[in-house]
Amino acid sequence: MNLFTARLTGKMLSAEQFEKNIHDMQERVKRWRAIEKSPELAEYKELKAIIEQSNFQEKMSEMKNRKYSDTDEGRKMKTLDRLSSTLRMKGYKYALENETFQAFLKSQENGVLQNREDNSISASERRMFNMIYRSAFYKNYQKVANSPELKHLMELEKETSTEDFQKRNAFWADAKRWEHSEEYKTYNRYQELANSEDIKFYFESREEKIDWAELFRPSFEDDMSSSKNWKPGYGYANPAMKDGHSRTSELQAYNGGKNTFFAEGRMDLETREESKKAVAWDEKKGFVEHVFNYTSDVMNTKEVFMQESGMFMAKVRSQGIGHHFFGLTTGKQGKPMVALYHFNGNVHQLGLVDGAHTKMVDLTGMLRSLYHVYTFRWTKTELIWYVNNMEVLRMPNTLPKEPMFFLAQSWLPGNEAGGTGKLKTQWLRVFKSVD
Repeated sequence: MNLFTARLTGKMLSAEQFEKNIHDMQERVKRWRAIEKSPELAEYKELKAIIEQSNFQEKMSEMKNRKYSDTDEGRKMKTLDRLSSTLRMKGYKYALENETFQAFLKSQENGVLQNREDNSISASERRMFNMIYRSAFYKNYQKVANSPELKHLMELEKETSTEDFQKRNAFWADAKRWEHSEEYKTYNRYQELANSEDIKFYFESREEKIDWAELFRPSFEDDMSSSKNWKPGYGYANPAMKDGHSRTSELQAYNGGKNTFFAEGRMDLETREESKKAVAWDEKKGFVEHVFNYTSDVMNTKEVFMQESGMFMAKVRSQGIGHHFFGLTTGKQGKPMVALYHFNGNVHQLGLVDGAHTKMVDLTGMLRSLYHVYTFRWTKTELIWYVNNMEVLRMPNTLPKEPMFFLAQSWLPGNEAGGTGKLKTQWLRVFKSVD
């Protein structure tokens, strides 16, 4: 695959931009998870359930839109005001409050006015009471006193004077009744939470399609600041195997970790020109002692890290002469090896080395002087490789169900010219599969 055009047009991001995107995404995920467990989100969901209920919606609509005149309280207060404000009713109430008229009523009740011989009232009072008796004022009083209107008015006055009615009436008469209600407090708090940056972020992010789903479950990382995670050798599963051996068909001896350096935030495997006698594998003779003109290293993480499936990422580059490999292995002979990064002395490659299932893809158009982030995704059904953000290889999953560990090595094939070189690894990250 030629990545020149993708790199030139910006379709393939730089390693630095890709790293930033991954970091930003991880921070988003951390924030999302924190909000997911927050009391604010729990409160929001609880309030949302209340507010979405039909009875709450109906009550809210009624409080916001219903006119006071359309309420039972409003109608009764209007009727009370109408009945109380008529001239007849005003005259009647005035009569009830007038002392002279009340004395007149008492004289009527006692029959004094009809009995001219009764001296309990003075002559002037009798004249006054007779005038009242013949007045329209008294006729109005009599008419109202026995009217259904007065009965209705008295019933209304009794009902509207109760504490319960007055509370209800005050509520419906309030033009800002919605803002003063408990339901408004509930709704306002819900809106406050719904418009908060965290809650909006939570639901907006929830809708996103995140391709790098395994980022949600970080499981291992190494910033290459020390050798704590790396040991020399292939990490063979068989203890009888001579770990860390070279082949007589190669030009280098592996140097037991002495050619591996951890400095400036990276791990360098260095191929040097120097003579070394070491045990090597000969196709015809088996293990023999052999003198090599170069030294290099092979390193693994078997003692501290192994994982089956997930996402494996490493920021790698190489320089100089030789072959350089960074990938995954089971440590078992004849078992597959996953190449996250391989420079074959001429071109970058990645893919799977696994007998009949072997599939390697050449990566052209890349600048060898630049670091790239190489990613391998291992799902139940597929194996996928990326360079920075670019997918470069996808194939069905043929890997066995067993964990693999990281392997880094540099070597010089005997059929090629020797020389010095370095495999440089800046960091690696591993994520568990979400499923």
